[in-house]
This record gives sequence, structure tokens and C-alpha cells, in this order.
Amino acid sequence: MMKVGVPPIKSQGIKTKLVPWIQSIVPNDFNGTWIEPFMGTGAVAFNVAPRRAILCDTNPHLVNFYSSIASGEITPEVVKGYLVREGGILLAKGEEHYYFVRDRFNAEQSPLDFLFINRAGFNGMIRFNRKGGFNIPFCRKPQRFAQSYITKITNQVSWVSKLIKMKEFTFKCQDFNKTIEEASSTDVIYCDPPYIGRHVDYFNGWDDAHERELFSKLSSFRGRFILSTWHHNDYRENEYVKSLWSEHTILTREHFYHVGGKEKNRNPVFEALVTNFIAISTERINERPVQYRLCEKQVGYGAL
Repeated sequence: MMKVGVPPIKSQGIKTKLVPWIQSIVPNDFNGTWIEPFMGTGAVAFNVAPRRAILCDTNPHLVNFYSSIASGEITPEVVKGYLVREGGILLAKGEEHYYFVRDRFNAEQSPLDFLFINRAGFNGMIRFNRKGGFNIPFCRKPQRFAQSYITKITNQVSWVSKLIKMKEFTFKCQDFNKTIEEASSTDVIYCDPPYIGRHVDYFNGWDDAHERELFSKLSSFRGRFILSTWHHNDYRENEYVKSLWSEHTILTREHFYHVGGKEKNRNPVFEALVTNFIAISTERINERPVQYRLCEKQVGYGAL
């Protein structure tokens, strides 16, 4: 099984454990640009590691962090020195220092401060209030930045830094409409939008209008796309899979999310990959994969 790299930024819904599955369906003849309208932490793109990539997000702090790595402003050495210093103060002052750094970030928007509050905030969540201020509380672990943890984060930054230097990666802060419009027929678009119908907190909201707009954009795209979404869990189903995406190829598999503020949101969920091309996963996994097209009889929507 392939070794999956973990990016330095944590987030709800991070795709690290699903990377081999996603990577297994990337078309073999793909030689264009890998495009992500919803870059998030960058976990998928950094592991797929295409020669060219355009990674976009509406969260300026994610884009700024990785752009700072690309420009050389943030290096593994800079990160190590910063975390040793700030982690030492956190150990001495506890949550007082976390909130000091959080306030400083909200005022100055330093990418290093963003990394700090992301790794010292509660449950690895990224959430902003209506004024754009990061508002996740402290994780209540003053010892968070132990030497081993700092080394782990520094190594993650080093991995991303080396990858970006070897490839042609561009980071942009823009919405998904503009990103998809800029793609060409030789490109592959990977979309990981906020999961509609599930309680998640992103920089911008996601509702019915957004989901339908994304569907319209991808349906008219002349190239190939891969969309991540949720299919169902123990309590309910994603109605948009049936109403919008049913004419596309869909693969599903069970996944368990460990990050989240509420216990009820930490349940197993069946993930779905939607594509506009014939996709068959070649990844061998121990979980229970289900592969089908929603328009086929196996789905049994008539009984729902």
C-alpha cells in the first residue's frame, strides 16, 4: 500500500485516508493540469503530485500559508524556530497564550500564527465567525508542542516544500466558478466541496444553490472531473446524489472521520466519488467498497 503524506494543516474532512482510493481512479492518460477549486489542506494534490496543479480556495489563510511555502517565506527551519518559541510560551502560560496568538492572527493574519492556532485549537477544526475571525477554542493541552510534535510538523512542511519546488504548483484565492471556467479539456478537476447536509464549518457556507451551481459547472465542463461527496450514513442519505449526480459514475466506500466538535458527527459515513468518465478503483482495501452507477438497479432507489 502506498505511503500517504500528511500536510501540516489539519482540517475537518481531510482526505488523507481516502487519497489511495482517489489516486487509483485518476485517468492513466492524464497529462494536463490538476485543478482543485476546493484545495483545503492540499492533502489530495500533494499526494497525487501532478506535474502541474492549480490549487484554489476561498479561504485566504489556506492559500496564504501554502503560497508562503512556495515563495520561501516559510521554510522548515522557520517553522521549527517559531513553534519552539511559541510552544514554550504556551507551556508556561497555557490558554492565555493561545488566545493571545489567536487575537494576533485575527489582526495580522500571519501564516505562521495560522499554523499555530490550527494545531493548538480544539479538535483540529477550522472555523471563522461572520467577521472573518478565527474562533476555535483552545485544545486545553499546554504541552501540545512537544519536541516530537514540532519535528512531525516540521517534516510535513519540508515534504510540501520539496514537492512544490519540484512541480509547477500555483495557489489562488478564488471561488469555484472562476476556477472551473479557467480549466481546459485536457485538465482534470478534483472537487472536494463542503459536504451539503452535514454539520461542518468552513470559511464560507454551502447550501442548495451552491451545490446546484457546482453541478451545472461540472456538467458543462469539457474535460474530466472527480467529485468527493458523502453518500449516506447510519441515519440518512445525501439526497443530492440521487437528484443531481445519478447519471454519472459513482464509487462508494465506508470511512470514519475522527475530527469534529460533536460526537454525533464522528460516525462512519459512506463516501462517494462522482466522475464523468468510467472509473474503476484499483485500490485494495479492507473496508467495504461498493461500486456502481446510480442509474443501475443495484441502488434500489425505488424502495427508499
